[in-house]
Amino acid sequence: MSDLAWVPQSCTLPTEERPLRVAEWDALFSERLTSPSRPEPLRLRLDLAGGPGVEERVRDLAERESGYCSFFSFTVTPGENLIGLDIAVDQDHEAVLQELAPRTAGVQP
Repeated sequence: MSDLAWVPQSCTLPTEERPLRVAEWDALFSERLTSPSRPEPLRLRLDLAGGPGVEERVRDLAERESGYCSFFSFTVTPGENLIGLDIAVDQDHEAVLQELAPRTAGVQP
């Protein structure tokens, strides 16, 4: 996605770095996503295929993202074969999750 106008001003990641961060998320989704769901309007649930270094990769990316976009809340749940990633936002940032959800739906294997 080259148009990142949906990224709110409250996200302090420098504009020139945003496409790189989106590419990191897209790569994770395309390589590891097995099942996305939207159990609540303010929460996205992703199941990612596990493997060597995957949990650390997910945790690192989530930590870096929340450092710049504090409206995100990430919960990583390790499992034997799957890594659960819950992404939640507050009511004011529901539109961000609305933009993120289709990115995950389009990359299922």
